[in-house]
Amino acid sequence: MTRLLFVASEAYPLIKTGGLADIAGSLPEVLRQQGVDVRLLLPAYRQLLDGIDQSRTVAELELAGISLRILATVLPGTGVETWLLDHPSFAERLGNPYHGPDGQPWPDNADRFMLLSRLAAAISTGEAGLDWRPDVLHCNDWHTGPAVALTHLQEQRPLTLFTVHSLAHMGLFDRGTFERLQLPGHFWQDSALEFYDQFSFIKGGLVYADYITTVSPTYAREICESPGGMGLEGLLQARRERLVGILNGIDHGVWNPAADPYLEHHYDAANLEGKALEKTALQRSLGLAELDDRPLLGIVGRLVEQKGLELILPALGDILAKPAQVVVLGTGERRYEEQLQAVARAHPDAMAVILAYDESLAHRIEASADIFLMPSLFEPCGLNQLYSLRYGTLPLVRAVGGLADTVVDATPQALADGTATGFVFGPPDSGEFMSALARAIALWRDQASWRRLQATAMAQDFSWQRSAARYLELYDSPR
Repeated sequence: MTRLLFVASEAYPLIKTGGLADIAGSLPEVLRQQGVDVRLLLPAYRQLLDGIDQSRTVAELELAGISLRILATVLPGTGVETWLLDHPSFAERLGNPYHGPDGQPWPDNADRFMLLSRLAAAISTGEAGLDWRPDVLHCNDWHTGPAVALTHLQEQRPLTLFTVHSLAHMGLFDRGTFERLQLPGHFWQDSALEFYDQFSFIKGGLVYADYITTVSPTYAREICESPGGMGLEGLLQARRERLVGILNGIDHGVWNPAADPYLEHHYDAANLEGKALEKTALQRSLGLAELDDRPLLGIVGRLVEQKGLELILPALGDILAKPAQVVVLGTGERRYEEQLQAVARAHPDAMAVILAYDESLAHRIEASADIFLMPSLFEPCGLNQLYSLRYGTLPLVRAVGGLADTVVDATPQALADGTATGFVFGPPDSGEFMSALARAIALWRDQASWRRLQATAMAQDFSWQRSAARYLELYDSPR
């Protein structure tokens, strides 16, 4: 039986700020069900500790002069044993795991996540002195990159995988931070953790991992070229034979319109009446006009430039005049929040903006909307388009990253052969975006065609089982 240490900075339902949490909360359980002996390692944030019923102490140890504890619990809803790094820098701090109340990164993030990396490496190489040691160390995103590099300081190390969920977040710090953390001097070079005279956490994984994975095949290709590689394309191209794109999955138990506990009215592809009832209920609860003669457009996610806000905002007036209604849920850059709120105030019957993270409302919007807007400038994988397909809410996306891999454009040919699942456009241009939206709304008005498109979308299988099989292959691969 393969022993796997899966390391991430968040995992649903214990702690979530984005899609990484959904992945870390789902994939380890699927792997466990397929016979892998999994341990999930997370920081013990205050919010996380407050949300668990019980835990036990696995070990107390000291790493680089820092005392810490490992606590054990079980990831709710799964059988995954979850180890928690208990240290005051995580456990005694309220709020966002990464940012302070001012929206800026916590000033000691390098120290906090280096401690997570040190612990992951110590467990993996036997330095932690536990009676369990992994055959495979699987790290995720910049917070855990140094863990992979640190395993190379020991003769006995496991096979290592490093998954890039978004190359846009590299974990960059200055030379002084590198020296203060007392890392080996040979890590400060371009072929290691130095990146244009900065200390890059993510390079620990990109340089030293036995295998690098990204969360979609298209994104794996995009990051090997400029601009997608963001300055790291040379390194990634050099490691292309060890770079694999594996599409993310979703938990069909959590995202299921026929049994979703967040919904008042359930439905499936054979009977969509509950979807119409959900739409009315959402309109009522958000103060929108209860109209069924116009589509409801949903947006759920971070309100940042990457998500295509520069395409959506200039077009909002035209969108509402189609006519259409718009619901936005998320938080992000203040300028985008304020612009969206201003439009909503001017059109209270047609647009609602909720500046929050709300899991319940996210499910309700996915179920209620007719069209989901996701015109991202780049998108490593994306999960919301997968949720939307599952809920018969047809996604409108740009042909980038995982969006290109998961949504089939409703061209005349694709509609005729029954493969269309949404609407896709190419150049990051508001005109192209609006053209795709016009196509979507025109098809929505043809309800018979729309129902066929919904049925195809809802029949797609993006469960974790298929993706997990590919990870299992890599875990068994030679170094």
